[in-house]
Amino acid sequence: MPPFEHAVAATRGARDYQEDAAAFRPDGGEGISLSSEGPAYDTGGFAVLADGMGGHAGGALASRTVCEEFLAAVGEHQGASVDRLIAALQAANKAVAAKISENPLLSGMGSTLIGAAFGSSGIEWVSVGDSPLFLFRRGEVALLNEDHSLAPELDRMVAEGKLTEQEARRDPRRHMLRSAVTGEDIDLLDVSQRPLKLEPGDYVVLASDGIATLDQNEIARIIQGYSKDGAAAVANAMIRAIEAVREPYQDNATVLVVRVVGE
Repeated sequence: MPPFEHAVAATRGARDYQEDAAAFRPDGGEGISLSSEGPAYDTGGFAVLADGMGGHAGGALASRTVCEEFLAAVGEHQGASVDRLIAALQAANKAVAAKISENPLLSGMGSTLIGAAFGSSGIEWVSVGDSPLFLFRRGEVALLNEDHSLAPELDRMVAEGKLTEQEARRDPRRHMLRSAVTGEDIDLLDVSQRPLKLEPGDYVVLASDGIATLDQNEIARIIQGYSKDGAAAVANAMIRAIEAVREPYQDNATVLVVRVVGE
């Protein structure tokens, strides 16, 4: 059995449109699908997830452009995985700039991005924005990448006694981005320093920030409960759990789940 199984699931939440996109490209493969069908198995490859911003048309266009251009570029470049990830991010950023140049009405359009490489050495990643990258291992969940929203700054103010936890959670600035893929210079960038070795039974989850409806303990509980059923079961269970909360302002939520199934 190939070592990686992957699947995507999504919900529009309380919105009437979808601004998220996600896809997986097998290493050496040419097929790229932005659908939520799955699961699929590959011996390695590249995953990408983007959460668009800029209104109904602009956000959807931004996330799709970022995913398509990222995966096309990562297939064209050679060399170390992390170098391919960074080059693909730059290509995606240039593609967004080109779209805005063609249609100035799209000014302000942009997207978050998580790009991850899966292979024999483990996982490497690059990310911009507030879309989280989680690792589940032996019942626990850890956040792998940096959050480029104002949320960490507000949480720091709580730790310093300058805000209450409730004030920080309700602050309207909480989800404002300090960095995004907008076609301009990228202010903040998170890049893995070395490959993170993966173990059979591990799950990696790329998600849009709509997953914040669930805390990390709930995410761990869901993955643990469905871990033996595979990536598609985990992805669908996470989306069902988000929808079950019935958050009146629920954002789009998308998860791309990768399971390490061993040799």
